[in-house]
Amino acid sequence: TEIGNLTNLSYLSLHTNNLSGAIPSELWTLTGLNNIDLTDNNLTGTIPTSIGNMTNLNTLRIGTNGLTGTLPIEIGNLTGLTVLKFGNNSLSGTIPTQIGNLTALTTLDLSMNGFTGSIPSEIGNLTGLTTLSLFSNGLTGSIPTSFGALTSLVDLYLHQNSLSGDIPSG
Repeated sequence: TEIGNLTNLSYLSLHTNNLSGAIPSELWTLTGLNNIDLTDNNLTGTIPTSIGNMTNLNTLRIGTNGLTGTLPIEIGNLTGLTVLKFGNNSLSGTIPTQIGNLTALTTLDLSMNGFTGSIPSEIGNLTGLTTLSLFSNGLTGSIPTSFGALTSLVDLYLHQNSLSGDIPSG
C-alpha cells in the first residue's frame, strides 16, 4: 500500500524492525503527523528538504539507521518538536544553525554521526533542553558560552569529538 494515502495518520511507529531502503518521499507529505518513530531499522538515503513541511511534528525519531547526507536547514521549520533523535546514522556536514529555532525541544540527539565544524551557538536558544547528545562526531572548536542558558539541562554528552579551549565558566 502507499503510505501517502494515509492522510489521517497522526502517529507512525515502525521502530525496531528490519525495514530497509529509503524512507518513502510520500511520508514527508503527511503533514498531519505528530509523531514519527523509525528508530532501529536499516533505512538508508538522505533527509529531504521537504521535512520542513512537517510543521505538526512533536516527536521525530530516526536514530540507528543508515541515513547519509546532511541535516537540511529546513529542520528549523519544525518549531513544535519536543524530541529530535537522529543519533547513530551516517549524517555529515555541519549542524545547521537553524536548529536554534526549535525552542520547544527537550531532547536533541545527533550523536554517533559524522558531523563536523563547530557546535552552533544557537543551541543556547533551546532553553527547555533536558538532554543534549552530540557525542561521537567530528565536532571542533570550543563549547559555546551560550550553553550557559541551558539551565534545564540534565544530561550533556559531548565526548568523543575534537573540542578544544576552556570549559565555559558561565
